[in-house]
Amino acid sequence: MKTIGLLGGMSWESTVTYYKIVNETVKKEMGGFHSAKVLLYSVDFAEIEKCQAEEDWDKSAAILSAAAENLEKAGADFILICTNTMHKVVPQIQENINIPIVHIAEAAADKLKSHNITKVALLGTKYTMTQDFYKEKLVNAGITVLIPEEQEMEIVNDVIYNELCLGIISKESKEKYLSIIQNLAEQGAEGVILGCTEIGMLIQQKDLDLPVFDTAQIHAEKAARLSLEG
Repeated sequence: MKTIGLLGGMSWESTVTYYKIVNETVKKEMGGFHSAKVLLYSVDFAEIEKCQAEEDWDKSAAILSAAAENLEKAGADFILICTNTMHKVVPQIQENINIPIVHIAEAAADKLKSHNITKVALLGTKYTMTQDFYKEKLVNAGITVLIPEEQEMEIVNDVIYNELCLGIISKESKEKYLSIIQNLAEQGAEGVILGCTEIGMLIQQKDLDLPVFDTAQIHAEKAARLSLEG
């Protein structure tokens, strides 16, 4: 079994989900008392969030690169960054390590293609929804990406940072998200990507008729399968 390197803490709420899913998947595949071989480096999210707010991506890349180097030195065979937004700095991190980073958007694209989804709604932080580092992975896979209008985008982003990253689950916010998703469905979305690893705390498949693609779930399951290959 290969050793999974989890680069987490962004926020720690979703990192808990990663650890749980990775181990559940390995147990399901192998049975018995099997669990995943995991190394976890959890950063201080306050430092990363400050970099995001100031758009100091170079500094955040330096922080995460140092963490990734430590995971490699400790014996990780590959790395998962347990957040969508910070995949913006994957190229810089990858330059500093010799083991692969499993990209969350590529994992999502593979899952969408397996379900024959060609047009998808994307919810996430404002960086994920508006910048190309994430969307281009989906577009390159032949998938059309729909994002909320500007006012709705602010709602999605505010709920992530002011509620979900703090472990706050609000019924009112859930209703707002469902309304936003419905608007995108009316524009032709065939599914919805929960493109922030915390959104799965608020929205689940049972809440929608539209297929839901939780990136934390998809990413963690892919890692577990990769750990068992070969």
